[in-house]
Amino acid sequence: MSFKVAVIGGGLAGITAAIALAETGADVILLEARPRLGGATCSFSRDGLTVDTGQHIFLGCCSAYRGLLDRLGMTGHTTLQDRFDVTVLAPGGRKARLRRTALPGPLHMLPALGRYPFLSRTERASVARPALAMRFVDPADPAADTQRFGDWLARHGQSERTRRALWDLFSVSALNIAGDDASLALAAVVVKTGLLGKNNAADIGVPALPLGELHGDAGATLLGKLGARVSLGAKVSAIEHRAIEPVDGGGFTVKLTDEELAADAVVLAVPHEKAASLMPPGALPEETVAAWSGLGASPIVNVHVIYDRPVMDQPFVAAIDSPVQWVFDRTHISGMDRPGHQYLAISLSAADEYADTPVAQLQEQFVPALAELFPAARDAKVAEFFVTRERRATFRQAPGTAALRPKAATRHPGLVLAGAWTDTGWPDTMEGAVRSGLAAAVELRRTGLSSTATIGERQ
Repeated sequence: MSFKVAVIGGGLAGITAAIALAETGADVILLEARPRLGGATCSFSRDGLTVDTGQHIFLGCCSAYRGLLDRLGMTGHTTLQDRFDVTVLAPGGRKARLRRTALPGPLHMLPALGRYPFLSRTERASVARPALAMRFVDPADPAADTQRFGDWLARHGQSERTRRALWDLFSVSALNIAGDDASLALAAVVVKTGLLGKNNAADIGVPALPLGELHGDAGATLLGKLGARVSLGAKVSAIEHRAIEPVDGGGFTVKLTDEELAADAVVLAVPHEKAASLMPPGALPEETVAAWSGLGASPIVNVHVIYDRPVMDQPFVAAIDSPVQWVFDRTHISGMDRPGHQYLAISLSAADEYADTPVAQLQEQFVPALAELFPAARDAKVAEFFVTRERRATFRQAPGTAALRPKAATRHPGLVLAGAWTDTGWPDTMEGAVRSGLAAAVELRRTGLSSTATIGERQ
C-alpha cells in the first residue's frame, strides 16, 4: 500500500513539499483553497493583462528557491544579473548606481559605496563600521532577536540619513518592515548572506514569466508527471489525528467541505493564522499555538501604472526621498498588447499606510512621485492605474518573533508544519518558503517513515 500524504496549502512551501514527497513515490494530494496554486506568488487576468499579485525577486544566494526553479524547469524563464547592479533615483534628477565589482566579498561593494552620492563623505566612510561589526552577530542567538536593527545601526555610527538612503534599500524590501523596526537577527541574515557573503550572493534575479506560470502552472505540471494529485478550491475545515491507525492505514482524517480524506501524513503549509485554527488537539502545546498570533502581519501594496509611452529605460530601479520604493517594467511579462505603452509596477513593502488607502488617493500621490523620478513621465498620459494589495503578505519581522516561529515537527508523528513563517533561519521570503517545504519533507523522513528515505538529500 502506498504512503498517503495530504499537503494542505498550495503556496511555494506546499508545492515544494509535495514535489519532494512525490519524487520518493508517496501518494500525494495537494489541497489548495484558492482556484490557483502559488499562494502569495500568483497571477490573475485583468483587461488582457496578466498581473502578478505582487512583484517578487530572488538573489543569487537563494539556493533553495533556485533549486525549485530547476526542478520546475523554469530557470531559463528568469533573468539573473551577472553582477549586482541597481540604479537608485531621487527627485530632481539625482541618480546613483550601485554595482558590485569582481572583488571577493565583502570587498565587492566598497567601490560603489565609496562613490554613493546620496551620502556625505563622512557618512560613506561610516558604513564600514557596521559592516565589520555584523560579522560578529549570530542570527541564531536569541539576544539578536531582542534588538531593533535601527538601534543597532545607530550604535554603530549610522545616521538617520544613512539608514534611510542606504540600509533601507535592502532591509525594507527583504523584511517587509520599516528598516529601524526589523529584528536584528533577521536583518543579519540579509546583510551577512546577501551583502557580506560571496560576491555574487546579492545578484538580483527577476521572473521573465508571470508568477502564476513560473510557480503555479509549472508546479501543477510537474506534480502531475510525478503522479500527485492537485485539488483546487479544496477548503480544509479540520484535521483529526487517529492515535491508533485503522486497517486502511490512515493516521489522519482531513475534513473538507463535502468530503473526508484519510492520510498517513499531513503537511500543513498555510499561513500561521490558518494553521492555528487547523491544529488538532495535542499536536503542540496550546500556549505555543496561541503565541503564533504574536507574529502579526505586514502588508505589501503594488501600484500599477500604464503610460501611453515609455518613461523608464531599465528593467527596475530603486528610489529614495520618495514614496516610491522599487519600480519594475512589466510591459512584456504582462503580455500587454498596447503598442507604444509601458506598464510599470511600484512595489511598496511595509505598506501599512497604504493598505486601505483609496485608489484615487494613491493615484494623486504616486503619479506625481513617478514624474519626479522619470522626466519622461511628466508629459506622458496615464492610460490606466490600479492597485493590488496583500494585507497579510508576511509576518511582522520585528524583534521577539524568533521564539514564536515553530519547527516543522509536531507531537503527532506524520503531522508537520511548513510556510515561510516557520523557523527556517531565513526571513519570510520565497527562499524561506521553499526551505520550509524541504524541512517538512525531511522531518517526515526523520520520524522513520520509510517512503521518505531520500527526501532532502538532493539539497
